[in-house]
Amino acid sequence: MYKRILVPLDGSKTSAAALKDALKLAKEQRAQVCLTHVYERVKHVVTEGVIDLTPALRRQGEDLLKAALAQARKAGVKGTAKLVEAGSRRIPAVIVERAAAERADLIAMGTHGRRGFERLFVGSVAEGVMRRATIPVLLLPGR
Repeated sequence: MYKRILVPLDGSKTSAAALKDALKLAKEQRAQVCLTHVYERVKHVVTEGVIDLTPALRRQGEDLLKAALAQARKAGVKGTAKLVEAGSRRIPAVIVERAAAERADLIAMGTHGRRGFERLFVGSVAEGVMRRATIPVLLLPGR
């Protein structure tokens, strides 16, 4: 039986579908969800100088978590939300660190199901989490 389920969110349709399934599981298990969004600092260099996109990414993450927490409450599931800046760490490592900090006993997340060259160049956060995690990881495919 699961008590605390970490649900990483990235704002994609796949992530939204995974949240929906994770909330069903949490309700069945009478578990709490620990929602998290990890963002990276992004600066864009243009002719006029450097544009820091980080504040906008932070606000998007806050909005995403606020909506997901409302969705959890509507589903009758208790939850918390945490926005985390990756800093110099890789996102999968941050997700696994959050699971440990939250004392989660399951990580439930979406997977985009990339294959071939796309996976080679873009990478897979879900795969990185699976390789690093010491607790079960439930991968929920996009539909």
